[in-house]
Amino acid sequence: MYLMRYFVGANQYRLKQTGGAYALVDMLIPPKGGSGPHSHATFQEAFYIIDGEIKVITKEKVYTVAKGSYVNIPFNGPVHKFTNETGKTAHILCFTTPAGMEKMFLEIGKPVAVDTLLPIPEMTPEELKRLQSIAEKYGQTK
Repeated sequence: MYLMRYFVGANQYRLKQTGGAYALVDMLIPPKGGSGPHSHATFQEAFYIIDGEIKVITKEKVYTVAKGSYVNIPFNGPVHKFTNETGKTAHILCFTTPAGMEKMFLEIGKPVAVDTLLPIPEMTPEELKRLQSIAEKYGQTK
């Protein structure tokens, strides 16, 4: 069973209930969307690109992954981020283990209708501080 869709930053996430074993997040990443730089010592994160492409950026390397590609960020992995630098929405499945990171998306996100992509919000210093505080509560560091 899927929960509602949530608007997180510029992205739309649909969270799958898994009984706590892992988290599954169905992501739509619009042009210029993506994540901020982050790391998570207590979560392993993997992405499978269903459609489109994203650029993955770490301190050590920058690479583009396209439809059919898989990216793994191990426990204690590097600070990383991803962006969509194309003109087409990317569709990604994100798996995290153990479950728990999806709770951060529920707290940060705003419920939206299916297939609704909102404009990228302005990141004020206050909003950035709020997001960082929530992310830190869920083990995210920068």
